[in-house]
Formats: sequence, C-alpha cells, structure tokens
Amino acid sequence: MAVPKRKTTQSKRNMRRAHDRLSTENWVEDSHTGEPKRRHHIDLKTGMYKGKQVIEERD
Repeated sequence: MAVPKRKTTQSKRNMRRAHDRLSTENWVEDSHTGEPKRRHHIDLKTGMYKGKQVIEERD
C-alpha cells in the first residue's frame, strides 16, 4: 500500500488546490437596455448579439 514518506506542506497542498475554486461569471451592463448580461452570450430578452438581431424577441 502506498504511504506518503513525508507530510505534505501547507504550501504544496494549497498550490494543488489553487485551481479548485469556482470561476466567476463575467457580467456587464447591456448598452441598449442597461440590464446586466453575460459577455459573449446572446441576450435572450432582445435577441441581440454584437449589435445584430440574431433571434426573434421573446415576450
């Protein structure tokens, strides 16, 4: 059975866990409606993406 030869230091343990955090969502204010929206995503309310009408508006 594999057994660690030495205790893992706090530094090494924390370096290993550095990528385990939750990523933050990137929200910006929409230039047309002023509502928050995610970057690089279609605004489902208006159907706009990069200033162009991509899908029909939802009610």
